[in-house]
Amino acid sequence: MSGVYVGIDGSGHSQTALNWAMREAGYRHEPLTVIAVQEVPISAWGGNMILPDDAIREEQTRKAAQESADKAMAELGTPAPTSVTVTAVTGQATTALIEASKDADLLVVGSRGVGGFTRLVVGSTSAQVVHHAHCPVVVVR
Repeated sequence: MSGVYVGIDGSGHSQTALNWAMREAGYRHEPLTVIAVQEVPISAWGGNMILPDDAIREEQTRKAAQESADKAMAELGTPAPTSVTVTAVTGQATTALIEASKDADLLVVGSRGVGGFTRLVVGSTSAQVVHHAHCPVVVVR
């Protein structure tokens, strides 16, 4: 599926990115795909550590992302995206967003997420996505 994709994590920066992406998808008359990632630890042997309650957490993440998308849509006005799809995946945000960028016309991320290094101008996920995405990336401040 093509269109505008946005990665969100529940932070204020990601809500700003979601609002921007929603407006941009409306201007382009394209669909919007909202991606939320339920982060899991990486094992010392490589790969993600799958935990027993990951499916429950992924569904909670999807519901929170859906609420954020619904709120942004209610505040948007026109023009609106042709459709809004909300997905949640379990894994690493960087990996999931780079993989999603293969199908996107544009990928939007916030400049900072929920990480703890607030002095940085651009977060580690945003920086990795900018360098490795398969489509243009907008980092919303």
